[in-house]
Amino acid sequence: MSVEAITLIVGDEELLVERAIGDVVASVRAADPDTEVTDLAPGGLEPGRLAELTSPSLFGGGKVLVLRAAQDLGKDLTAEVLKYAKTPADDVALVAVHHGGAKGKALVDGLTKLGARKVTCPKVTKVGERVDFIRAEIRRAGGKISADGARGLLEAVGNDLRELAAACSQLVADTGGKVDDAAVARYYRGRAEVSGFTVADKAIEGQLAEALEQLRWALATGVAPVLLVSALAQGVRGLAKVGGAPRGARGAALAKDLGMPPWKIERVQRQLRGWSGDGVARALAAVAEADAAVKGGAADPAYALEKTVSEIVAARS
Repeated sequence: MSVEAITLIVGDEELLVERAIGDVVASVRAADPDTEVTDLAPGGLEPGRLAELTSPSLFGGGKVLVLRAAQDLGKDLTAEVLKYAKTPADDVALVAVHHGGAKGKALVDGLTKLGARKVTCPKVTKVGERVDFIRAEIRRAGGKISADGARGLLEAVGNDLRELAAACSQLVADTGGKVDDAAVARYYRGRAEVSGFTVADKAIEGQLAEALEQLRWALATGVAPVLLVSALAQGVRGLAKVGGAPRGARGAALAKDLGMPPWKIERVQRQLRGWSGDGVARALAAVAEADAAVKGGAADPAYALEKTVSEIVAARS
């Protein structure tokens, strides 16, 4: 295979964990697009199941097995995973995700000794770490930002990694890659906790007054209308994707099919209460109109955004 047979991901920063898993899957599928990905939790890994999943298939093809919450494996299952890791199958990539800490440390130590590739994803808690994260995100998107610019973005957007990642991607797209202090101020000046995602969440959850209040504050403090529309669009598209999935399916099982991390899927599943298929369709049409409006189709982008938020809330009810 094109990647290591065993990858050990240690940490509980969800965004980074999902990316690490995604990198393994992408690497394997680059060589074999038909690679099968199986997401497993300890509750679904009874004795003998690992041997069954890693045995050669009659139809051939590679496999990626993602073992989540590996710290919760019991003694017998841990021994089974370590036994497999000594002689892994040629066409299987096993990814073990461990939250860190003392629980289940025997698995971490055992896989490390056996030469597993280790990826650490600890919580990003310090200001310096968040600044480094922002600079890495900008580089990942093909741009460049100074340390001072990264600190300015952190102060404007706040500490949520998903919002920081989205802001970095949008800034690179809007500036052509050179993200300076002026660009950060132009798009993200204002109160840190107010963002497009806040407006979108309030609207999707049917909180009209709060959504409009947050929208007006964001606009008043310099958040670009195009960023607010982008956040609204992401929120409504999330409803459509998750709403079309099988009822009762859990986030971890849907992650590979929807291309979304489990925590985000579970959040959207909660937001879907009160929504119908027709309502989601109307909301999608509303954000499509808003996108055209803020990009030159309307004389007053602020009014267009307020109208869109109202339409999204009305579509929910």
